[in-house]
Amino acid sequence: MAKGKVNIYFCQECGYESSKWMGQCPACKEWNTFVEEKVEKKSAKTTREIGEVKTFTIKEIEDGDDERISTGMTEFDRVLGGGIVKGSLVLVGGDPGIGKSTLLLQMCKELSGTDNSILYVSGEESLRQIKIRANRIGKFGDKLSILSETNLTLVRGVIEKSKPDIVVVDSIQTMMSEEVGSAPGSVSQVREATNVLMQLAKGLGVTIFVVGHVTKEGTVAGPRVLEHMVDTVLYIEGDRYASYRILRSVKNRFGSTNEIGVFEMKGSGLEEVLNPSEYMLSGRAENASGSIVTCSVEGTRPMLLELQALVTKSNFGMPRRTAVGVDYNRVNLIMAVLEKRLGMPLGDYDAYVNIAGGIRINEPAIDLGLVLAISSSFKNVPVDNKTICFGEVGLSGEIRSVNMADKRVLEAEKLGFNRCIVPYASLKEIEGTKEIEVVGVKNLSELSKIIQ
Repeated sequence: MAKGKVNIYFCQECGYESSKWMGQCPACKEWNTFVEEKVEKKSAKTTREIGEVKTFTIKEIEDGDDERISTGMTEFDRVLGGGIVKGSLVLVGGDPGIGKSTLLLQMCKELSGTDNSILYVSGEESLRQIKIRANRIGKFGDKLSILSETNLTLVRGVIEKSKPDIVVVDSIQTMMSEEVGSAPGSVSQVREATNVLMQLAKGLGVTIFVVGHVTKEGTVAGPRVLEHMVDTVLYIEGDRYASYRILRSVKNRFGSTNEIGVFEMKGSGLEEVLNPSEYMLSGRAENASGSIVTCSVEGTRPMLLELQALVTKSNFGMPRRTAVGVDYNRVNLIMAVLEKRLGMPLGDYDAYVNIAGGIRINEPAIDLGLVLAISSSFKNVPVDNKTICFGEVGLSGEIRSVNMADKRVLEAEKLGFNRCIVPYASLKEIEGTKEIEVVGVKNLSELSKIIQ
């Protein structure tokens, strides 16, 4: 072993350090997460004196709105909380081939025609490969500079010299610091690279976007401290074989963490879907049993979805239950409530529940939609195509209120629905006279009388 280097074991989940390997991390309690790396010992040096450090009270700190830059894409701005915040560090993660690099290169294309200078640093692709993708996306302005480099020291020097407004690093796992003896993508390298980029972002006021690879579990590869250090964490979701992509914010120091942006993957890149409700309902069958439209809210955006259910007689002793896009345990719960409160003999029936379009929703507000879809398929009686519903269902059969009921009703009215079934407790939140008929129900017994 080289002089000054020691073997250290790191937890890949939380970054905990240990001099020996352990099966379970004492910090985060995860199993088999320790990896061995060689780290060079360094003596601690402080260039500033204690007297130079100054503290501030809350009143002494100046107020001011965050300076934001529009990405040129409405959906991207929505997820970021209104635009790019100057001096922020943003992490973008997602599965391979989902569209991370394409989305950020599209952002660079939109910004290259403005007064903002952009630096695109790629450690995975050559300049020619980036050029091929850029030709497919569209025409770029003169404000975009491209650098193909993995040496973190050289990348830092270019940023400090050119001082661009926005930097894109693709990806953080390819950046390598010569001061760290481990291989690129290791815990030490990822942590060092993130620390350097954070210092550049805060010190120079440069906005830096970092692409992060994900593991097979769907989390960003490397130490979990990576997500703690950045200001914003964005994930691109969606089936790679489907056309839509969802950009979701899971951490945002400058905006909401519940916002989503919807895009459609096309030959020229990602195209914004400004009306996701209309997109998700396209191709819906008419007068089909087991189909109902419900409304879910992501952040501040209501989105209409088609819930489908297929209930058939089971040929085996153990009925089969399948749920796609909704929580499997929630489907079993709703079916148990229907069997107990409405007397439906669902114990001998197979049930298949799906949200059309491949999107996944965990909000309890779709419970009422599950009830109507399963009941409609069981009785083989279709629900009116112009009827929409939302509400949470309790174990005693009561229908509980949900938040933002007014916005859900407005979204349904905008898409041409003429009847909306809502929890009775939410009627007081729905103000004003609307063209759509709003029906409030307190429990499943009242619901069964309305929907025959």
